[in-house]
Amino acid sequence: MNLLNRRNLITGLGAGGLGLIANSISAQTNLESADNDASKKIYRLGVISASIRGKPQITNGHTWHFTHCFHPQVNLDAIKKYLDPGSSREFEVHFRNSTMNLDQIPFNDTQIAYYYTTSPEEAAKFCEAFPGVQPAESIEQMIGDVDAIWLGDASGYGDDHFDLVAPGLEKGLPTFCDKPIGGTVSETRKILDFARSHETPIMSSSLFRHQWGMETALRMRDSGDFGPLQYVIASLMGGYNPDSWFVYGQHPLWSVMTLCGPGVQAVSAYARENTCHVLITYNDRMPAEVWYGRPDVQYSDTQVTFQKKTYNFSSDIEDDWWFGHHYEIFRMANTFRDMIRTRVEPVPHQEILEVTAMLYAAAKSMAEKGRLVDLAEVMEK
Repeated sequence: MNLLNRRNLITGLGAGGLGLIANSISAQTNLESADNDASKKIYRLGVISASIRGKPQITNGHTWHFTHCFHPQVNLDAIKKYLDPGSSREFEVHFRNSTMNLDQIPFNDTQIAYYYTTSPEEAAKFCEAFPGVQPAESIEQMIGDVDAIWLGDASGYGDDHFDLVAPGLEKGLPTFCDKPIGGTVSETRKILDFARSHETPIMSSSLFRHQWGMETALRMRDSGDFGPLQYVIASLMGGYNPDSWFVYGQHPLWSVMTLCGPGVQAVSAYARENTCHVLITYNDRMPAEVWYGRPDVQYSDTQVTFQKKTYNFSSDIEDDWWFGHHYEIFRMANTFRDMIRTRVEPVPHQEILEVTAMLYAAAKSMAEKGRLVDLAEVMEK
């Protein structure tokens, strides 16, 4: 099945490592301090739905699905009325099923206070589905009454992100800004630099950074028990086309970045029919590969080869894609929640910037018959 058709079927559910390993002793200390706070503060979130080329996103999956953990209640009747059958079933069977809540969902210290979109009709639907949420008439109205901002964007273009997140960043509100943070390398750097200049923590990520299998691979890597990391091959089902590369190609690139880290030297890409192959090279470590549009992959597949063992994983947990998706949404939301409480960023800015740069380096390589393009060639664009 074509990836775009599958995405339509599940209304933005498929996407995508990791917050399970603590970022630092300092972050853990801050988190424990927050847990022991007698006030038990409830963190109020403002949720923003980005546009798609200037048009409102209809039932934006990166807000409806990705933020549900933060809110104490959902109206399943409204969910069933407005979302597709697959998404409705995911809410009922996994997202808000008390037997599958991972002992944390919904979080006991968060709630969504406001929802902002340029469409009043869409805002009304969200507020009906999440009782107690108020539609925001403007970003400025929202940021005066919340503790954090979540910007969701299922389109992957990012061209309106700076205008949407800058007011909250200027105010110092911890912010999740959906991938890519900016539509270009320069726009991504602009947002990251703006957040840094105001000493505001910002997070951006693919769900693939938070998969169950990714957590296992990172524990294997960091334990040292299996020898050095030798090779990563990250794959996503297809098919490929130049426009979809800038949206869906981010996910396997994030898998590589999460496992191999920043410091990419160059990228080479070759596309044929519905498949694109990308080679990612480093000066100081082994290369990695991305296969985007693999016809033999159910949704995603990542192969991590250590000196002593090769480990394969997908988006699934025990062959259940929906359960795996439930888990990665929870992990990404909880990672952001930790950032709100500690103000420690879980994803280095350089990783965020290099993922965007790899997209553009690959596109440049494809336009130039697979030439190995130095990341420096696109970093200033």
